[in-house]
Amino acid sequence: MKFKIPIFLIFYLTTLSARAQYYYYNDEYYDNPLTFEAGISFGPMNSLTDIGGRNVNRRSGAKDLNISSTTLSGGIYFSLLYQHFLGLRLEGTYGTVKSNDSLLAGIKSTSISIGRYNRNLSFRSPIGELSILGEFYPVQFFKNFNSEAYPTSFAPYLVGGVGVFHFNPQANLNGQWVDLHPLHTEGEGFVEYPKSKEYNLTQMNFSFGVGLAYEISAKFDLKIEYITRVLETDYLDDVHGRYIDPNVFSKYLTGAQLTDALILNERGRPDARPEDNTNHPGGIRGNPNNDDTYFTINIKVGYVIGRKKISGGGSRKFRNQYKSPTLF
Repeated sequence: MKFKIPIFLIFYLTTLSARAQYYYYNDEYYDNPLTFEAGISFGPMNSLTDIGGRNVNRRSGAKDLNISSTTLSGGIYFSLLYQHFLGLRLEGTYGTVKSNDSLLAGIKSTSISIGRYNRNLSFRSPIGELSILGEFYPVQFFKNFNSEAYPTSFAPYLVGGVGVFHFNPQANLNGQWVDLHPLHTEGEGFVEYPKSKEYNLTQMNFSFGVGLAYEISAKFDLKIEYITRVLETDYLDDVHGRYIDPNVFSKYLTGAQLTDALILNERGRPDARPEDNTNHPGGIRGNPNNDDTYFTINIKVGYVIGRKKISGGGSRKFRNQYKSPTLF
């Protein structure tokens, strides 16, 4: 019994390879079962954290997304694609996420949003990411069972994988961006607050999304893709739990760090009513029940490697006269 699954997989992949050999890509190029692609990507990046958002009574995914916090991200990638339906990609992405509570100006109703507005926090966080992603093209997968079917020009696909990202939450103080992680703004690592643990600036994430690919030519591909990242941290914006006693900072920090921590830990609006603000020791500063997330919507332009130029030209009607190499 234990050999049935591997034997079945070998039989299936060998059969699929034999039935889905692509011969002519077009009148100028042969195709190969395995092609490679190198390219660039660019597009908007945004995040869902404890800071900013929209006028809603709870943090509720896209309903709490503020479009004005969108920034531009970019990246490079290298991928391989097997028989047009199964891909593997290595990608590097760089961008910045940001938001601020002042986006909620004009709140008049009593709600969680008015508390965030009076809290008056803001941040930005540069993000560098390296990820390994799998791609699956379902339409092309089923077309592969028909040996006479050519790959589709438009191909929807699913994407998912794992990555490592580095972030660095910062706040603007008198025109200068100050790193928040060294300030322990919520007492991270302080013995007085054992439940507030220090967080790492380099962590893993899990990605999933969807895309649509278009073959411009035998050598160039164009894609549009949405990917969201599931994080295991709530500190993308350096906000997680509760305000601490500011007197504790002087036990761990000195000089400019102490001054910055006292200012940036609590930035509540001075004109707020006491009942509309929680900026006191033990008061709510963030929501520890939801981890942060960020996402990108990218346009990708790729150069395809692995298709062979036909000497003297060719014609698709003679495609069976050439057999490309297979992996099996």
